[in-house]
Amino acid sequence: MFHKEGYKILVSSLVGLIIINLLSNLLIDKQWIVTAIFLATFVMFILIAQFFRNPKRHVKRNEKNILSPVDGKVVAIEKVFESEFVNEERLQVSIFMSPINVHVTRYPIGGKILYTKYHPGKFFVAWHPKSSEENERTTVVVETQNFGNILFRQIAGAVARRIVNYAEEEKIAIQGEDSGFIKFGSRVDLFLPVDSEISVSMNDHVKGGESIILKAK
Repeated sequence: MFHKEGYKILVSSLVGLIIINLLSNLLIDKQWIVTAIFLATFVMFILIAQFFRNPKRHVKRNEKNILSPVDGKVVAIEKVFESEFVNEERLQVSIFMSPINVHVTRYPIGGKILYTKYHPGKFFVAWHPKSSEENERTTVVVETQNFGNILFRQIAGAVARRIVNYAEEEKIAIQGEDSGFIKFGSRVDLFLPVDSEISVSMNDHVKGGESIILKAK
């Protein structure tokens, strides 16, 4: 199953690869070269397709839990001052998505969407300390019953050059549902209450919509 954001790219890639193979058959006499081109283009298409896969997730909705918004690896757990919206110290949990991870972003918690904003920016590698504030990114804030205002941020990296954000202010976020997509990987930051006792550790691998990041006290 593929994500809707990938349909146009997959179709155009497939058409392009078919044309390349037809031309190679017409213009190249050596069969081994034609075969090599076919294998290379086939592998290329498979790699592109895996970026846009969207496997079904078994989301156990519970407003006393904050779920991981994406698949990936926990690369940062630190106290920071969040200055865009909450203007207070928060516990930042950063999840890095490699090119082989599923790239769907999901709402980590349900509630009213108070704020959403796109920021153009640079393309530092996603683990760079400045990426959270200087890279292309989107910020979403959800008002919750048990955790106050929860902010999460999609961040582009050196490879990811297209962030899609579905959040709209005043709409209701549903935990585990799609909130966006980062084409070709990168990172998502969660900004949690500073006294949170989170359920993950550095270098843990998490699954979007399933792994629990934080439980209400």
